[in-house]
Amino acid sequence: MTFDPLLLLAVAGYLIGSVSTAIITCRLMGLEDPRSSGSNNPGATNVLRIGGKKAAIITLIGDMLKGLLPVLVVKFFNVDIIVIALVAIGAFLGHLFPLFFKFKGGKGVATFFGALIGIDWQAGAAALVTWLVIAYLFKYSSLAAVLTAILSIAYIWFFSGAIILAGACGVMSSLLVWRHTENIKRLLAGEEDKIGTKKQLH
Repeated sequence: MTFDPLLLLAVAGYLIGSVSTAIITCRLMGLEDPRSSGSNNPGATNVLRIGGKKAAIITLIGDMLKGLLPVLVVKFFNVDIIVIALVAIGAFLGHLFPLFFKFKGGKGVATFFGALIGIDWQAGAAALVTWLVIAYLFKYSSLAAVLTAILSIAYIWFFSGAIILAGACGVMSSLLVWRHTENIKRLLAGEEDKIGTKKQLH
């Protein structure tokens, strides 16, 4: 097995993922650092608390693009499927553990969705619909994120039929669930805030 230099793209994916949209957006808009304000999470929901809808939307789009674009770029060059999987994981890890921001990143939901859509748009669409349905029925964004992440493994397997891509989704899903450990504890204790409440930005 020869080394494929395109595997270096996985590193590039990580570096792109390491660009924290939340922190940069807050800095450019003169807002507080999301790592030390609100829920202390550099993600779109905390930016919503700190700076409102405009800042949150910018953060959400940026975080999704971090997962989507690196995957689409490598797919354009028709690389081996393992490279696609590694680039997706790399971008996701970059968001969770950003090199440029002392490895303190967000929980990865938006970047996960972006990577998923890049891997297979049908699986990504199914995941988005799943999140919306669960969020609508139960009013917990964290519950929707965790359940969607788990179900996404099956979506990738069903639509792509590629065990490597399903495995990559499994890695990202496991990390996403792990990052929501505190949310899960609050859900089990009945203390998690519902969507629409002032504190529902964990």
